[in-house]
Amino acid sequence: MHKRLIIIGSGPAGYTAALYSARANLEPLVLAGSQSGGQLMITTDVENYPGFPEGIQGPELMEKFRKQAERFGALVIDKDVTEVNFKKRPFVIKVDEETYTADAVIITTGAQAKWMGLASELRLRGRGVSACATCDAFFFKGKDVVVVGGGDTAMEESTFLAKFANRVTVVHRRDKLRASKIMQEKARSNPKISFVWDSVVSDVLGKDKVESVVLENIITARKETLKVDGLFIAIGHEPSTSLFKGQIETDAKGYIKVHDGTLTNIEGVFAAGDVVDFRYRQAVTAAGMGCEASLDAERYLEGIALETENTLRISNQTH
Repeated sequence: MHKRLIIIGSGPAGYTAALYSARANLEPLVLAGSQSGGQLMITTDVENYPGFPEGIQGPELMEKFRKQAERFGALVIDKDVTEVNFKKRPFVIKVDEETYTADAVIITTGAQAKWMGLASELRLRGRGVSACATCDAFFFKGKDVVVVGGGDTAMEESTFLAKFANRVTVVHRRDKLRASKIMQEKARSNPKISFVWDSVVSDVLGKDKVESVVLENIITARKETLKVDGLFIAIGHEPSTSLFKGQIETDAKGYIKVHDGTLTNIEGVFAAGDVVDFRYRQAVTAAGMGCEASLDAERYLEGIALETENTLRISNQTH
């Protein structure tokens, strides 16, 4: 099957790109992945997305995004892309045994938060366990929380949480932070923030919500239970870019490099959302980038159409 535009990935960026390109009569194909919808599919209450004054559940918000794109003609398939070839034109995208071709591609595969790998952490995700302070800090007003990590992200999350929480305890597996000096000083000078060194969270306790965490000192093996209301994991994110290795230019952390908006190093391939954005990582900014990518792709395809038209006209004149 050949399409003028294929979108790889879903979430706010992918579905917004699909909506805009569908309304531009590009009839996009969205290869949304077997777990479509992105990180919001594992998020419960979303209260900072414009237009929903009462808040909305993450999966419900993504379903609305998807339905709106489909209403205007976007075709969404919940399958994972297994191989791409951006060195050929039209571009080749494979999904298992099926092969698709496209004149333009938008990548919106996102980034995954790194987790500790505990069964209890997974069970209580969205019920007190979070990887986004900006998204969820409001729910912890006047409460006690733990932040796991020692880098800039952990310090940034801790400082932000301190605006809402009663107490923020930073748990780090080493005896010193990896964060930049300015971020360290900002966290250390905050009276609401304290530190537990050489320790890890070995378990999260609570039936329907986080009630406490078990801290284990990695040197002495001593364990203690700390009563808290929330656990924030701030050990980094990993962009979903392995599929494009060797073809799309990325930075040292694996995020896709873009220029002049959403353009990648391959003409006709665009990228948007958390697969690009390591700074903000918000649904609303991802949606905005999805809009940008769609407009960039539309202009690119218009240019191709105009070039083809001129070539045909010149060919007809010479005959």
